[in-house]
Amino acid sequence: MIALPLLDPVLGHSAAASLGALLLLGAADKLRDAERFRAVVEDYALLPPALVPAFALALPLIELLAGVLLLPSATRAPGAALAAAVLALVTAAVLINLRRGRSAIDCGCGGAAHTPLSAALVMRNGVLLLVAAAAALPATARATVWLDLAAVGCATLFGLGLYIVANTLLGQHGRLLDLRNAP
Repeated sequence: MIALPLLDPVLGHSAAASLGALLLLGAADKLRDAERFRAVVEDYALLPPALVPAFALALPLIELLAGVLLLPSATRAPGAALAAAVLALVTAAVLINLRRGRSAIDCGCGGAAHTPLSAALVMRNGVLLLVAAAAALPATARATVWLDLAAVGCATLFGLGLYIVANTLLGQHGRLLDLRNAP
């Protein structure tokens, strides 16, 4: 049996809180504009049309569940596993469509901005998979103090901010290339 490395509790809590908050926000956005998300799922052209509405509802609910499970320490491991499964599923869908040459469709990641499919999106999801793995690792046995909780809060906000910046850059990549190539 392979012994898993122990992670400092601050890192584990930060990874779980960041990914949990990200999943909760993404699920809320998809559920708030369910018709838009259903259209995105349909654009991927991976499911029979009859299954699209059910999948478009199930995926954000599973994201919501993963996000909720990541937050308490007692349910963190199953939450991280569920989050990793969701991330692997959506990354596979992105890769299939990239192989088909269909990069102009919206990723459906959440948010109002159109984010086209790209290799950078796959890399972003790879980083999120690493965060899910970090959240699943067992923590060292040390007490956490108020300063640790403050560090977790700051790290969580930083992680969410970094995700928002990355998504904004991914969504604006085409415009940035146009500006770079402008005379």
